[in-house]
Amino acid sequence: MTAHRILILGGTTEARRLAERLAQRDDIAATISLAGRTSDPIPLPLPTRNGGFGGVDGLVDYLAKESIDLIVDATHPFAEQISANAAKAAAVSGVKIFALRRPTWDQVEGDCWTRVADVGAAVIALGETPRTVFLAIGRQEAGRFAAAPQHDYLVRSVDPVEPPLAVPRCRYILTTGPFREADECRLLEENHVDAVVAKNSGGSATYGKIAAARRLGIEVIMVERPRQPGIEAVASVEAALTLIDQRRSPAWERGE
Repeated sequence: MTAHRILILGGTTEARRLAERLAQRDDIAATISLAGRTSDPIPLPLPTRNGGFGGVDGLVDYLAKESIDLIVDATHPFAEQISANAAKAAAVSGVKIFALRRPTWDQVEGDCWTRVADVGAAVIALGETPRTVFLAIGRQEAGRFAAAPQHDYLVRSVDPVEPPLAVPRCRYILTTGPFREADECRLLEENHVDAVVAKNSGGSATYGKIAAARRLGIEVIMVERPRQPGIEAVASVEAALTLIDQRRSPAWERGE
């Protein structure tokens, strides 16, 4: 049996773990693609490409050129555009596709969440009264909060926010997770934070801030996930590996 050619759309912990598992297999020839937005990404054990494909048409061309058999969309749950493009390109080219998507965080007793549909709604949800806000949404959309300059902001991201947030009072933390609950409690208390803005990205690496906010009774403005393409999805690396094996079996090809 020839090696199954897989394109992993990455950028998440789950994508990296899947890459580590597939790199050990001789029957799989996988490539992982990153958006190229992080200046110093963690090295991966598979051939890696950086940057976009040039929309749906560019991805269709890539799939044909590289004879890709399967796409695994393991992008961030908020990487809405590439997920939509991947689903369309798969449909056009006839390439199989599924998503590896971590489960959302669920609100539990003690949480004080205000759920909003997008970052623009999160800006409004902070209200007019000045607050000290911890922005934990990454750097791409941090600039949206310039529309609410009355607040004090503490912004955490992997890479610098460029241009800096156009507000009178803003401090920046450049670091990568995972973040422990105890450390997050200390961060929130020392900075007198009274509101956390977060995206419901799921996973354990950044859940510490949610648990810390619960412990301290701090409101979380929770940005809900965008609508995902209507493709099959699994929630774990083990489930993804099982599905990869199923989708390359002769029985699956016959529709059994």
